[in-house]
Amino acid sequence: MSATSHSPVFLHHNDLQQLLQILQHDGYTCIGPQVRDGVIHYDHIDTVEQLPRGYGQHQQPGHYQLEPAGHDRYFAWANGPQALKPWLFSPREALWQCQAGEDKLAFEQVAAEDDPLAVFGVRACDIAALYLHDKHFLQQTHRDPGYRSRRQNLLLVAVNCSHPAETCFCASTGDGPEVHYGHDLVLSELSEGFIVQAHTEKGLSILARLPAETASQSRIAAAQASSRAAAEQQGRRLPSQDLQAALFANLDHPRWEDIARRCLSCGNCTSVCPTCFCHREFDEPSLDGQTSTHYRQWDSCFNQGHSYIHGITLRAETRLRYRQWLTHKLGSWHQQYGRSGCVGCGRCISWCPVGIDLTAEASLICTGSEA
Repeated sequence: MSATSHSPVFLHHNDLQQLLQILQHDGYTCIGPQVRDGVIHYDHIDTVEQLPRGYGQHQQPGHYQLEPAGHDRYFAWANGPQALKPWLFSPREALWQCQAGEDKLAFEQVAAEDDPLAVFGVRACDIAALYLHDKHFLQQTHRDPGYRSRRQNLLLVAVNCSHPAETCFCASTGDGPEVHYGHDLVLSELSEGFIVQAHTEKGLSILARLPAETASQSRIAAAQASSRAAAEQQGRRLPSQDLQAALFANLDHPRWEDIARRCLSCGNCTSVCPTCFCHREFDEPSLDGQTSTHYRQWDSCFNQGHSYIHGITLRAETRLRYRQWLTHKLGSWHQQYGRSGCVGCGRCISWCPVGIDLTAEASLICTGSEA
């Protein structure tokens, strides 16, 4: 139920801990961004002191670096390698178990984790990716029970992005930098605190217990100006919303071979992508031979085994693997899910070891241009 009619309120930085405590009191396990191994990493959080306050970041093709930013803001950075995806679509998940009996095998579904999760600091691009996963895991013929259980118990505290990275292009995909849907609460951070709005009845209930004050028009205007500036700062863009026809008309473009000479087929882009959902399934027997567990684990269309069928690898070359990824992500997703599979987060650009830029490659291929 929408609850967007309430007036925005202002929450001082010193009161952010109370928001965390309210969520913990309501039974939520809180997940939030924090600095780990030189990146912004989402994990369990008990206090706002764990948030990456005072940090900024520098991202460019093949480069990601955190750096002190000379301010006291909590969310003055664009993104890290992961956010929501691992918490809804688990990197490795047990689906069922098999137990050997005297004269038969017994199969039992593994119960999905269903602890309520509250995630802090979610960006608009990751919410857009979440809704794409909803289309895949919840609106097909067979709904995924583990994903459904986790999704039903999810609360999102979103943040309007104010400091996009050089690799961000969410404004061109229509997925950011401002959050418009899919959240319970949204924060717009200013130098002295946050403009806070609730989007659901659940969010309103939390907001009512915060020591917040009515937001002044000057602060609201400052937050809106920050979102506009974040969109204007983005220099990268995809050429259009629907690239399906252009991509499939250029399947033999020489640029595919040029990309293949640089691409390592490492799968970094698919790992950090918030919408990729390729996986493989396998059985892992116990040492005593009495039980076996069937797992689902993340996979990548860049791996040779992904297209292996009955002794034949359909996409044996890197050229074919990159072409499959790009034409599916930007093209045929429109047929499957009604929109592109790219939300403009730019992670695939930053985390590519050789700095391949999806926006540049798509523009060249779709226009039929030579480099």
